[in-house]
Amino acid sequence: MTKHIFVTGGVVSSLGKGLTAASIGMLLEHRGLRVRLQKFDPYINVDPGTMDPYQHGEVYVLDDGTETDLDLGHYERFTNAPLTRDCNFTTGRIYESVIRKERKGAYKGQTVQVIPHVTDEIKAAVRKLAADDVDVVITEIGGTVGDIEGLPFLEAIRQFALDVGKHNCLYIHLTLIPYLKAAGEAKTKPTQHSVERLRQIGIQPDILICRTERELSKEATDKIALFCNVEPRAVIEERDKTFSIYEVPISLVENHLDELIVEKLGLRAQPLDMNGWRTLVQRIINPVHETTIAVVGKYIKHQDAYKSIYEALDHAGIALATRVVVRRVEAEEVEREGAERVLGGVDGILVPGGFNYRGVGGKIEAIRYAREKHVPFFGICLGLQCAVIEFARNVIGLEDADSTEMNPRCGHPVVCLLDAQFAITELGGTMRLGSWPCQLVEGSRVRAVYGSGLVKERHRHRYEFNNQYRQQFAAHGMAFTGTTPDGKLVEMIELPEHPWFVAVQCHPEFRSKPTQVHPLFRGFVEASLKRREARKKAEAARSRAAVSTT
Repeated sequence: MTKHIFVTGGVVSSLGKGLTAASIGMLLEHRGLRVRLQKFDPYINVDPGTMDPYQHGEVYVLDDGTETDLDLGHYERFTNAPLTRDCNFTTGRIYESVIRKERKGAYKGQTVQVIPHVTDEIKAAVRKLAADDVDVVITEIGGTVGDIEGLPFLEAIRQFALDVGKHNCLYIHLTLIPYLKAAGEAKTKPTQHSVERLRQIGIQPDILICRTERELSKEATDKIALFCNVEPRAVIEERDKTFSIYEVPISLVENHLDELIVEKLGLRAQPLDMNGWRTLVQRIINPVHETTIAVVGKYIKHQDAYKSIYEALDHAGIALATRVVVRRVEAEEVEREGAERVLGGVDGILVPGGFNYRGVGGKIEAIRYAREKHVPFFGICLGLQCAVIEFARNVIGLEDADSTEMNPRCGHPVVCLLDAQFAITELGGTMRLGSWPCQLVEGSRVRAVYGSGLVKERHRHRYEFNNQYRQQFAAHGMAFTGTTPDGKLVEMIELPEHPWFVAVQCHPEFRSKPTQVHPLFRGFVEASLKRREARKKAEAARSRAAVSTT
């Protein structure tokens, strides 16, 4: 029978349950086990597709087009487990399914209630991933224990152990041990209260993973074990990481978490070999080179709004033994201060996706600066559309060129809606979503870095390049180097005479892993590193010339 691990969180949010679940999945895969992961989100939105990035962070898109929570990005980066729409459920989606069944008469006139109907729907969602070829399903429960909206999910996973047998389930609770400088000690009381709430619901954690700034003393560990009714060895210290999130699995191994899970679930597992991952972490800690990339976006103030992009840049750094220093730049700051002042000294400029008109002017100015100053540029989704607008205005001379998203009445709509989408009025799920094939042009830069003529990338957008202008753009030097296989939709553009000027309509960041960097990110960071090295050589030459003159 498939075994189940349920990961809950207590005390405060943002402790890293998704990262912990992903790390556990990775460790079990390294022990030869077949793993699936899923997340339950307590919010009532059907999916995060229409949520404000300032509240939710990035929307992560799967191959099948499902818009999901960003923690699924951790799952894909850390493991090889396939992800589908069955890997992310919200309260809204659960209730939507229950209400649909009620309307169809599936409950035969019963009074529909949270227990058993909603909890049964949640348990059915867990069972969707259990199969003969799956050894362990890891289910993360979003939110914090004590949140009212999370109660149906906790009740469902309590019941689940009764359905399949407690020996087939493991409850892992992630909690916080705050350190009070004034008192000079770590405080265990918040964890005790969090576990008490879980036990009131009927869930006794088997393992506690304790986030902490400082090493836990044996006295603190024994106290937590005693008051939370767990074995002392099941109190796992998880100290904050200095260099990278990719240190987390190694820390968990050093605390014997994988051994504990295998033992408690009675799993037949191979010996653990983490040598390759340790080498990867050492490349992060001890880079040979350094380069600075400016990410010019609209949601820079939110730590996780461009999470996958930041991670993909780090992956390129790992592959190139380079520390990638990301300079987060608000697009509106470029509008106010000017590109030269804000972006001077960076080695590369990346313009990510986004929606609506705010900050677009700053993105366009940043792209113009990159094009004219020969700074490596990488545009993603809206970044491609802004690159098209900038080129139309400042190279072709179409001064009123724009996207109909920003200016529906512009004279030259170089970016516009597809005809089939004009009738769409609802926001959720109306975009071009999921994995789409892309044909690459022979001899192009993108074809060279991919090493293939046909690739698949994930999308999340509605607006497209207007094909009526394709010939005009080509005549002025822009190359359309990636299209849909039928040639109808522009997917990638580049400027052949530029050191690296590539923009894509897709989201390649969703396919990058620390062990397998995406080729476009590698190519971009490599070009940025070359620019930095060239500038250093030029500065050294000027210094020698000045000394010689003196």
